[in-house]
Amino acid sequence: MRAVDPGLAGHLAGGATTLCRCWRLQRRDGRVMGFTDHDRDLEFDGALFRASTGVNTATVETSTGLSVDNSQAVGVLNDLGLEEADIRAGRFDGAEVAIWLVNWRDPGQRILQFRGSLGEIRRSGGVFEAELRGLAEQLNRAQGRAYHRKCSAVLGDTACGFDVMAAGYHAEVPAPAGTGVFTWPGLVDYDPGWFARGTLRVLDGQAAGLTGVIRSDRIVGNDRRVELWQELPVTLAEGDMVRLEAGCDKGVETCRLKFHNFLNYRGFPHIPGDDWAMSYPTRYGVNDGGSLT
Repeated sequence: MRAVDPGLAGHLAGGATTLCRCWRLQRRDGRVMGFTDHDRDLEFDGALFRASTGVNTATVETSTGLSVDNSQAVGVLNDLGLEEADIRAGRFDGAEVAIWLVNWRDPGQRILQFRGSLGEIRRSGGVFEAELRGLAEQLNRAQGRAYHRKCSAVLGDTACGFDVMAAGYHAEVPAPAGTGVFTWPGLVDYDPGWFARGTLRVLDGQAAGLTGVIRSDRIVGNDRRVELWQELPVTLAEGDMVRLEAGCDKGVETCRLKFHNFLNYRGFPHIPGDDWAMSYPTRYGVNDGGSLT
């Protein structure tokens, strides 16, 4: 059962109330913003909650058990921090959200109504609508390991253990202007395809912090041409520094020969294939359960 501050409980029982909502948003880069639907700024817990933001939250409903409690927030894009360019760049994706019901005459009298994260954000005509996802939303994510031939780890994570900053496995270079296809003259010290399935990470400029998955990495003449699977939401300015990180196709031979990291391989290369039940003894070819065609 949720504990209610005695002062707030007495205020609610009094009939005439002075209530508002305050919500605190913390992006993954650490930036914190506060908003309120009251007509003046409020401050508590070291955060400033700005008024006149045009933010309105729908009724927050919570329930017992493991059901998902979601809500939404609607507001106006303005110069108080919610900029369309940042939303388009994904800087608010997954941001932590907390919503309080507050007595604006005495902000110490408040109750936390919602805690969760930002989901899908839709924007149109200078207005945004954000989905608020409750903590139970995490239960919808797949858990545990998948058993298949390919490695289930992400290159560089704790399961993989490989240092992507090791010499020879990354390149920090100034980028040409663009969003999805980039060409670097003379960057041919790495084998063709070395960065395919890797990451392009923006280090500075307006797009700092954005990443893109590399679709192809080719040598054309004396140039290196890199194409992303999906264009960056913010155009890189010429000279912005980016880091190209080596790619991994999750295969056992790539792990062993390219990264010399086979001891940390998280796949099962000898697991039988789908056609194993239809296999039969033969003295020719490789009978490993793979496709019979």
